[in-house]
Amino acid sequence: MNLADSAFLRACRRQPVPHTPVWYMRQAGRSLPEYLKVREGVPMLTACATPELIVEITMQPVRRYGVDAAIFFSDIVVPLKAIGVDLDIKPGVGPVVAQPIRDAAGLDALRPLEPGDLPYVTEAIQALVGELGGTPLIGFAGAPFTLGSYLIEGGPSKNHDRTKAMMYGEPELWHALMGRLTDIVLAHLRIQVAAGASAIQLFDSWVGAVAPAEYREFILPHTRRIFEGIQPDVPRIHFGVGTGELLGVLGEAGADVVGVDWRVPLDEAARRVGPGKALQGNLDPAILLAPWEVVERKALEILRRGESAEGHVFNLGHGVLPSTDPDQLKRLTDLVHEHGRG
Repeated sequence: MNLADSAFLRACRRQPVPHTPVWYMRQAGRSLPEYLKVREGVPMLTACATPELIVEITMQPVRRYGVDAAIFFSDIVVPLKAIGVDLDIKPGVGPVVAQPIRDAAGLDALRPLEPGDLPYVTEAIQALVGELGGTPLIGFAGAPFTLGSYLIEGGPSKNHDRTKAMMYGEPELWHALMGRLTDIVLAHLRIQVAAGASAIQLFDSWVGAVAPAEYREFILPHTRRIFEGIQPDVPRIHFGVGTGELLGVLGEAGADVVGVDWRVPLDEAARRVGPGKALQGNLDPAILLAPWEVVERKALEILRRGESAEGHVFNLGHGVLPSTDPDQLKRLTDLVHEHGRG
């Protein structure tokens, strides 16, 4: 099959599809026993820098579930590690930064990202494109706000207090930091596209912590520059958690597809985002822990509401939970393919 004819890429472009396409955030890992086996004893950042592991883990959910797109196995902090930021991903915690950035001097740690910094990314993507054939590969990056929060807080944060304090109290420093991160993110995405990724997703996982007016002032200009910097024939997806109040302004940021978490029904999300965009989402990942009858009912409702969008890519409202039964995801994939519009 020609890549351009894939249901996933057609849905992203708001074109007619043979069936509703489906893939899952964090499908490459987490709940798969074959993933746990190959990752045993291998630190996350080591796995993300090993082409053979990247290829194998990226392929696992494609083989098992028959999803309509693969997502590159990596982590949003990989480019920061590649430019020399002292950080690690601690199991059960997340990214931890040894020297948080909280003043202008700290910006010196953020040098530009060069293609030579990520040879394993290019090698793995080129190998994956050959192995995937007609299945599209999604490249991804973390957005400046989310990366900035890790860098400022020093690790995961519940309230993003220091991050917001800089945003409100030191706007010049904030925009300087966002500008540096925007350059890094854009370079990271361009490396993936140049290697053969046929779509990209920008994860702004924690941006739901800000209000629409603040998003417009402090974040939108940087996000817009990222999407404008990606060639237009590569579909661009924009996703964040807790972004129900931001859907309107997210629709202005320049992506082709707006991801929706589980809190807003897709028909209402289509109204908030506005015309000219496809939507992605939005089953609550926790529903997959319920009996199949519940999953089926909720999934069919999402498919029905998704018909309000100009294009719909079925997904979860966030990532696959580690305790998810892979058989549930396989049944869900088959259900979407059978009952989604086409």
